[in-house]
Amino acid sequence: MDEICARRLALADRDLDAAIAVTRFGLGARTGEISQARGDPRGFLKAQIHAQGAEQPQANPETAQQRLAEFRDYQQDRKAMKAAQGPDDPKPGPRDPVKMAQRVLREETGADFAARARLGAQTPEGFRERWALFWANHFTVSASKLITATVVGPYEQEAIRPHVFATFTELLGAAETHPAMLLYLDQAQSVGPNSMAAQYVKRGGRGVGNGVPLPAAGRTLGLNENLAREILELHTVGVGGGYSQADVTEFARALTGLSIGGLRENPSQAGAPVFRAMAHEPGARTVMGVRYAAGGKEQAGAILADLAAKPATARFICGKIARHFVADDPPPALVDRLERRWRDTGGQLGEVAKALVDAPEAWAPTQAKFKTPYEFLISSWRAAGGAPRDITVLAPTLNAMGQRAFSAPSPKGWPEDTASWAAPDAIVKRMAWAQAFAAAASADRDPRGLATEALGARLSAPTATAIARSETRAEGLALLLMSPEFQRR
Repeated sequence: MDEICARRLALADRDLDAAIAVTRFGLGARTGEISQARGDPRGFLKAQIHAQGAEQPQANPETAQQRLAEFRDYQQDRKAMKAAQGPDDPKPGPRDPVKMAQRVLREETGADFAARARLGAQTPEGFRERWALFWANHFTVSASKLITATVVGPYEQEAIRPHVFATFTELLGAAETHPAMLLYLDQAQSVGPNSMAAQYVKRGGRGVGNGVPLPAAGRTLGLNENLAREILELHTVGVGGGYSQADVTEFARALTGLSIGGLRENPSQAGAPVFRAMAHEPGARTVMGVRYAAGGKEQAGAILADLAAKPATARFICGKIARHFVADDPPPALVDRLERRWRDTGGQLGEVAKALVDAPEAWAPTQAKFKTPYEFLISSWRAAGGAPRDITVLAPTLNAMGQRAFSAPSPKGWPEDTASWAAPDAIVKRMAWAQAFAAAASADRDPRGLATEALGARLSAPTATAIARSETRAEGLALLLMSPEFQRR
């Protein structure tokens, strides 16, 4: 009798672990997915850790360099139009190149985001996709500027997804030197105050010839500290990591010269990352107590590599990983486990992902994380067996819920704590969307079966009873989507 009870308890634990594997580590359960994970929940997740990185959305195949070259063409068209237009000429009509450019860019960006959302709704490897989304948010590039909106999709596909299971050093270098990041944080315009380019302008020169961005009349070239500050504060050691304002300035000087190919350069370099020696601040730099010899782009590369290897970086980022996957206030033991694996493997992110899967603290039954709007929508499509058609299906809802596509409000990325997303007004908006979604998606699906498939052993008796008693299938599906178990993970 005791043996039978023990076997039943073991099976119950495995059922719960299977539900946790799919709904906490992943993006929500599709039909049959919890059953698939039941045999070996941890093995199910580890099988999604691939050396080649994350899956790529099926989107516009254009690269960031191609998008930026097109954007430069639009800028040239705009200048030509303004130069040719007299004060009494009528305003541009529907063929206005500026309006055309903005419309095309919005469509491209929207297609990129919709492709990412479809991948999230349909992928059989939800943990792999969630891991990629974590890193995309960590290294945020926002579409808050028109020029970054054109490349935020390619940025994620080129700089983030291929490296999410590589070393942190590789991922850091790819993210920080991508044209999208250089544009978002204004690094492309940063010039050393004692560089050859700055000295030339001070002497009255107005053309450098190698593409160094020159200031408008009456303005001067200058050092921009945005990228250096965000790398230290948000991407590596964190606020408590031991750096000072002097370190930010020194690092910014080391980063000068990192820019993007423009109109004055070879067409093959247009929109590509370039290093301009004339814009680089000469001399040795000292950052966080380490002296770096004078040099070119290798100076910044050496600082990035050292930042990636600092213990403070491991501590800061492992805390973020634990906070994203497990709880707003994660167990210290979990952070310690992740940090230890990070240090032991030299920041091998695939190994850190395995440590997360192996950590017993990550499998606690309590659902401590509240879904962001994006997570809520994607998990709803996964439960119902569908996917968003295009950006017009996504944008209005995400805008209303406060998580506009590709548009995090700051370089910090989107918040992930419950308080940011669970306000009463936000819950009302989720309810309205759930009712509309359920009305369109529930025609031929029994909500009781969907609830079992979506939540597995996490389905509570009160929720199951409420769904069973619903008067219509649409009402039952809406109840499922708004249940406490579904809203949390």
